[in-house]
Amino acid sequence: MNWTDPSAIGYPALFGGVLLGSVIPIVPTGAVVGAAAAVAMTTDHLSLPLVLLLAVAGAYLGDVITFAVPRFGSEPLLRFVERRQQAERLAKGREQFARRGWQLVVIGRLVPAGRIPVLLAAGTLGYPWRKFLPSGLLACVLWAVAYSLLGILSGGIFDSPLIATLLATVLVLLVTAVTTLISKKRAAHQTEGHR
Repeated sequence: MNWTDPSAIGYPALFGGVLLGSVIPIVPTGAVVGAAAAVAMTTDHLSLPLVLLLAVAGAYLGDVITFAVPRFGSEPLLRFVERRQQAERLAKGREQFARRGWQLVVIGRLVPAGRIPVLLAAGTLGYPWRKFLPSGLLACVLWAVAYSLLGILSGGIFDSPLIATLLATVLVLLVTAVTTLISKKRAAHQTEGHR
């Protein structure tokens, strides 16, 4: 491997960063994908199709791991959750996953800070693998395309990889902040409606 070639570092950093951030949310995975797409648009160091493929692969593997943790330890974890939650809330969660689980998985991946709670709930509540795997893949594809588009947009505006990467990162953070704000307002509105 030629370590002076930027792609020798870029592709593993992209895949590893997305995988790590998908399991442990310490890496802003959307910013990693947006920045890689911006670099792909402004240089020949990275290929946009490979950026998309590796982003999807890293996100999907991370989501499968996150979903699998409560599935394989589901009995002790479920007993722990049952002690902490009301039985009707658990029943409602199971019912929601039974009716529209694939939608919850897709939306959870696209909404900031929604993915891990949805995946842990799905795993804990016994959402079937045969339903999770295709919906998880669809969610990861949509997510990777959305964040790559932000990088493509910034790369199309600026020729400088540095400026395009910075703009992609700012766009990702802005989109994340706006969607988080909207989610919080909707949750507050729903809470008021239930009173």
